[in-house]
Amino acid sequence: MSRSATVPKLPPSIAPARPEEEKRTLGQFFTPPELAEFIAGFFTRDLRDWRLIDAGAGAGALTLATVKHALRQQPRPATFHVTAYEIDPAAVVLLRQTLDHCATLCAEEGVAFSSDLRAEDFIDQALGTLERNLFSPKAETFNAAIANPPYRKLSTGSLQHRRLCAAGIEASNLYSAFLSLLSRLLDAEGELSAIVPRSFCNGPYFRSFRRDFLSRMAFRRLHVFGSRNTLFSAEAVLQENIVFCAYRSPTPANQIEVSTNSGAEDDPLRSQLLPWREIVTPDDPEQFIHLPASAGDRSARQQLSAITGTLADLDLTVSTGKVVDFRVRDLLQREAAPGTHPLFYPCHFRGGLVVWPQPEGRKPNAIAAPVERTDLLIPVGTYVVVRRFSAKEEKKRIVASVLSPTRLPHGVRWLGLENHLNYFHCHGAGFATALATGLAAFLNWSVVDTFFRQFNGHTQVNATDLRRLPYPPAKALIALGEHIGSTSPDQIEIDRIVPTFCQR
Repeated sequence: MSRSATVPKLPPSIAPARPEEEKRTLGQFFTPPELAEFIAGFFTRDLRDWRLIDAGAGAGALTLATVKHALRQQPRPATFHVTAYEIDPAAVVLLRQTLDHCATLCAEEGVAFSSDLRAEDFIDQALGTLERNLFSPKAETFNAAIANPPYRKLSTGSLQHRRLCAAGIEASNLYSAFLSLLSRLLDAEGELSAIVPRSFCNGPYFRSFRRDFLSRMAFRRLHVFGSRNTLFSAEAVLQENIVFCAYRSPTPANQIEVSTNSGAEDDPLRSQLLPWREIVTPDDPEQFIHLPASAGDRSARQQLSAITGTLADLDLTVSTGKVVDFRVRDLLQREAAPGTHPLFYPCHFRGGLVVWPQPEGRKPNAIAAPVERTDLLIPVGTYVVVRRFSAKEEKKRIVASVLSPTRLPHGVRWLGLENHLNYFHCHGAGFATALATGLAAFLNWSVVDTFFRQFNGHTQVNATDLRRLPYPPAKALIALGEHIGSTSPDQIEIDRIVPTFCQR
């Protein structure tokens, strides 16, 4: 299934001028008008009487876009009512003007328009509504919701966080709190169209949110933007964003539309219908949301579906480096000296191998910690190391290297790994070189990286995500490692040889 439509080049937001620090405090990123029209176009129901909620309405771009969308339906709606929340006084002024414009557009088409502008905190008001609903049969609900919620983290232990927990909502971020509340305020079959960071698709922080949301809402469509640099071009937004349409139902749809494009003016939108089981694996307790947006993505998923082992099957696990450098600055040293231990940062790994020390680099090369500091040190051995963060422009998300004692000075017994590294180990110690070499090659396989990106939409590679990958049996990885030996195969060679050992 393909579409010929394009997402227009996105202009700067029409919004109050704000200092960057103030926008960060509010978690506030206003929706560019043409992006707002794209999001509103995800609604699929032709409603006779629209009852829309716009949570965090800003200057009203999403409400205006939804009104325009509704006025294009045939037959036209009889009524359109919107409840719009916004706490920013400067935005409220513009929002009133937008609502007046909506009223004019509807009057020209014979549609009765009404609005309720609430200059109040949406979370507080929605929680109050839910609490009242426990004692009142007349609940305020909506048949449509649209949102570009704030992205700011929610402070654990804050009053809002405690009230959300009391309502059965576990939220680590304002945007997930908004979505959870909106899912509770919709009528049966009511649709939610939203743009949010992609980070909720995976990871432990959003596990409770995924379970709760998917128990109430069924995705109808998911859109992936292929570029980080197009959306909110006037803002400093680094996360990947997705647009989705979901409707109130405890049962998932049989098929989901997944579309993608870069957001550039000349990039056509590509779309496909996929079975729900390719989006969320039925027996996955984590409820990771996969977004296979291309034929290559689906091919990667199919290739890895034949690999069914786990990291535990290899008697390995993966952890985050123990050294948080700003907490132990007094122990860090530029150069190794008697009484110190090698310290490794991401910069110490190049081309799959260790490059240590780097005396001309900016990072320390040693840590002067006593050997009893097992909270900082690990015993020397062979490990596989994966960087936790990749640069936005890098082609690969997972970059694995082998940390071998043969690359270290003779006599070294302990070492430190900085917190921006993940490391694979066997009960806290190193493991066989051939297994490590084969494991690193498998992780560097382009197919693994493509599969990983389907549920990981940010530059961070968490240890939890690495644990969720399927792994070949130890026998296959050891054979692969012995084949590679001490050579350093390039990406083309890795992509050629890994399947011959790991897909038997």
